[in-house]
Amino acid sequence: MTTAAEFNAQLEKLMAVLPPPDQAPAEKTRQMRRDGTGIFPPPVYLPGARWVDTPSGVRLRVLRPASGSPRGIYIHLHGGGWTLGAADLQDPALQNLADATGLVAASIEYRLAPEHPYPAGPDDCEAAVKWLLSEGPSALDAPAWFAIGGESAGAHLAVVTLLRLRDRSAIAAANLSFGCYDMSMTPSQRQWGDRYLVLSTPVIRWFADNFLPGMDPEARRAPDVSPLYARLDGMPKALFTVGDLDPLLDDSLFMYERWRAAGSEAELALYPEAVHGFTAYPFDAAEAALARQYEFLR
Repeated sequence: MTTAAEFNAQLEKLMAVLPPPDQAPAEKTRQMRRDGTGIFPPPVYLPGARWVDTPSGVRLRVLRPASGSPRGIYIHLHGGGWTLGAADLQDPALQNLADATGLVAASIEYRLAPEHPYPAGPDDCEAAVKWLLSEGPSALDAPAWFAIGGESAGAHLAVVTLLRLRDRSAIAAANLSFGCYDMSMTPSQRQWGDRYLVLSTPVIRWFADNFLPGMDPEARRAPDVSPLYARLDGMPKALFTVGDLDPLLDDSLFMYERWRAAGSEAELALYPEAVHGFTAYPFDAAEAALARQYEFLR
């Protein structure tokens, strides 16, 4: 199994010959992901996955456990800096999660920036989750036990959605991977610099400006925008996963401590030499992190 250090060396060589996303139109980077010509391998679309349309117009990509009766529903929000990514670009990962946990995975196809800036994406997530909480068990043929999770921007949207639905939500667990929780930038975001290792400080700023055009730093600290500044009591049990070579490291560290200080239960899983988005790649830290997430969701 490849180690984190070996993987990082390979990744930096690849990224040295690819333009960072802030140097290309979002449409081009999205197409590169579809074609498998960027930093991710070509996507695999599983025949067992299906699309479900909700009354609000938000689509869900649904994958069921391969065997046995499901024990609940996992609400998934994909990453991509609120600008890239899609609900159908991680079918194998969500199928693995469904098989390992017994949960039906439902990934939300929310609107992307810059075409649809804040609050479009959060509004889509809120509408889809409301529908899943009320109609999901019958529509997806699964018991009414819910967890939510996501990666990077998806983790941010998961927490924003939990906050919006705090008093009406039956969500029992939050699986939050390397999220961005302070849109005015934590110290680790600011201090990372120009080193392009999945993210860089300029790339982080570009993603944030796509999502929050014209919004000044103080406005970006509103709890609905930066959940690090929210009141966090009454939140479900959470697992925060992050690597120590991630510019968003502080976001997970700070949010984990604030979650616990508010009286909500939380776990922190910190992986040495792991970069942003590391769970999408085949090496030892990713395997360990995913195994812990599956156990948490079980």
